[in-house]
Amino acid sequence: MKSAVLLLPGLNRDRDMIAALTKISGEPPITVWQTETEIPDVDLIVIPGGFSYGDYLRCGAIAARMPVMEAVRRKAEAGVRVMGVCNGFQILVEAGLLPGALMRNASLKFVCREVQLQVTNADTAFSAHYNRGDIIRCPVAHHDGNYFAAPDALKKLEDNDQVVFRYANGTNPNGSINDIAGIVNEAGNVLGMMPHPENLIEAAHGGTDGNALFTSALGIAA
Repeated sequence: MKSAVLLLPGLNRDRDMIAALTKISGEPPITVWQTETEIPDVDLIVIPGGFSYGDYLRCGAIAARMPVMEAVRRKAEAGVRVMGVCNGFQILVEAGLLPGALMRNASLKFVCREVQLQVTNADTAFSAHYNRGDIIRCPVAHHDGNYFAAPDALKKLEDNDQVVFRYANGTNPNGSINDIAGIVNEAGNVLGMMPHPENLIEAAHGGTDGNALFTSALGIAA
């Protein structure tokens, strides 16, 4: 499967994401700059983490209004898989491609550490190579990862099984409601998550728990 990685000023995890996609798929992703209005035919679009536009206004608020995001919207509506990690999750929320909001961490401090995630839905395009209930390790690095949704929106997420990952075993680093760490849209082809699976895909990282997310999203045999 072909993939693409968006490039925006202030993102700093694009190289990590490009390296992960290249290692797992055997083919480097194309890169798409913020001013592009079209995205070539690919199977997966990834918005990596970082601090787009210095997190001015709100995290992801400026990036969500760049021309490339309208192209992402069209691709998502056509069924292309889209994944946003950390700042990428914030951008997807600000662009209206995922519900809710990502607020300041409850501690009001930047958090950089490893957490545990429970796979709460293994029936998505991004989690198919996990089993429901699996506990995996994953690093986080964010200041605004406290996921919130209004009661009606939260109920809809839960009822539709759109929560894919939850912080497990008391490792919630940000106060996120219902321990939510990652969600998909109603169609199941857009994923947003705060943890960084691209930083745990090979032995040099200390583990490979992030591998299955990428092999799932890329349609590579487990």
